[in-house]
Amino acid sequence: MPSEREIRRRIRSVRNIQQVTKAMQTVAASRMRRAQQAVLASRPYEERLRAILNELAPNADPELHPLLARREVKRAAIILVTTDRGLVGALNTNVIRAAIRHSEALPASAFVAVGRKAIGQLRRFRQPTTAEFSGFSERPTTGDTSIVARVAIEEFVARRVDEVYVTYTRFINTLRQVPTVRRILPLAPEDSAGRSAGGSPRATLQYIFEPDPESVLEAVLPRLIELTVYQAALDNAASEQSARMVSMRNATDNAAELIQDYTLAANKARQGRITKEMLEIASGAEALAK
Repeated sequence: MPSEREIRRRIRSVRNIQQVTKAMQTVAASRMRRAQQAVLASRPYEERLRAILNELAPNADPELHPLLARREVKRAAIILVTTDRGLVGALNTNVIRAAIRHSEALPASAFVAVGRKAIGQLRRFRQPTTAEFSGFSERPTTGDTSIVARVAIEEFVARRVDEVYVTYTRFINTLRQVPTVRRILPLAPEDSAGRSAGGSPRATLQYIFEPDPESVLEAVLPRLIELTVYQAALDNAASEQSARMVSMRNATDNAAELIQDYTLAANKARQGRITKEMLEIASGAEALAK
């Protein structure tokens, strides 16, 4: 059993760690609120733009824009979005596992790595990468993610890949984040397209494109891809801060429990030491009396 002095030293060490994790929890909580507000504020815009696609795509000729073109899938690209830093529990492990599992179901694939954890793990597993990006996982901007989207668009238009997927961690709430694989190219209406709120077929609307269909699609479709990648990065950022806050809170709570256990052990050691000293004094007094 460790000595009382050793236990006291451990208590001081754990208490110092607890102060650090508590501070990190506070910082993560502040960043989490900001990230959650950003992802929730951007979702209606992305959903509205996708609703426009749902209305336009059934009436648009796939030949009007290369991003609508469907072809036999021989090779796909997977945009893998992770964090730059750790201390997020199993967040990165789960999304990387989902991406690799999805890649194994494809004829051939290459990754676009976003985040230092994605870059490191893909190199470790010797997965081919088309491009690598890092440095903005906590606070992504449209400028950061538009570069990623342009790489995906260029690969698809050049026919080097026939499909593009984005794999990220979708933010649900503070305690729940879900690894998600989503196809973003070729663009197609969502499954709900052509249905009314009650599930019945929706009346087909005829659109007049001004100045022409090609110009409208050229303006809308690349923007939708950029926004989808940006939304994925925002979701991942909110998930990152939520997971980090929860991890630091758990670490702080575990430290408190450990301090309590060590304190109990220290008190027992102190009690044992005092009892031993009293017995020694009593034995000495008895010996002197004889």
